[in-house]
Amino acid sequence: MSSVIITAALTGPIALKSDNPALPTSPAEIAASAKGAYEAGAAIVHLHLRDSEGLPTADLDVARRTVEAVREACPEVIIQLSTGAGLDVPYEDRMKIVEARPAMATLNTCSMTFGVGEFRNPPTQMRQLAARMLELGVKPELEIYDTGHLDMAMALFAEDLLVEPLQVSFVMGVRGGMPADPALLAYLVQRLPSGTNWQVIGVGRANLSMTSIGLAMGGNARTGLEDTLYLEKGRLASSNAELVERLVGIARMLQREPANPGLVVETLKLSPELV
Repeated sequence: MSSVIITAALTGPIALKSDNPALPTSPAEIAASAKGAYEAGAAIVHLHLRDSEGLPTADLDVARRTVEAVREACPEVIIQLSTGAGLDVPYEDRMKIVEARPAMATLNTCSMTFGVGEFRNPPTQMRQLAARMLELGVKPELEIYDTGHLDMAMALFAEDLLVEPLQVSFVMGVRGGMPADPALLAYLVQRLPSGTNWQVIGVGRANLSMTSIGLAMGGNARTGLEDTLYLEKGRLASSNAELVERLVGIARMLQREPANPGLVVETLKLSPELV
């Protein structure tokens, strides 16, 4: 049975508790949700930060407190911080998030329209962030929202701002980015360098179908309340753990067993001192 790296995206930058009361926002809630997701089969937790009002923030103190709370509640799980933060958070603030020294953090390679907003990732500052992550030993998770974003990621690789093995996420279903199209996913996957670890992130209604297709193609998988608030049509998910349990069930039906954090550290060549 082959292994699969499962990531739980616990909160995200968009949804509020009014959308789903199970959404964790405080450091304590995020830590408890991380523990539940880990126990359900996730080796990595992908974290967005929220302020005291439950709104997106890139405050470094909040980042450090959240990382500390997760490590205390569940020392085994691998922490991946989002530098996406929120559409209205200045990029200069978002860059500071990696100073909390997580094992992994996102690196978004291009600016884009995101729904009715703008997701800014200026090329000069983005390269500075990539260089700082390399200096700290923080593993980038390259988030690819459209085909040209992969070209930029490959340029960073050619400039030695990324080291192998690469970790790539194809985000599909965001308005302004690429559609949730299996043919497009297949095209992107065949363009990846040999040995790249990849996953598909299906947003909203595309979550279950695209994640399942990605698993069947041999990719890794992500789920969580950032990606979908619903377990099924008309039924809100009760927790991140419930969504992870569903994904683990699909993986096992495909003869794929969730990887433990130790295997993930080895596979992705994570910095042991940051895990």
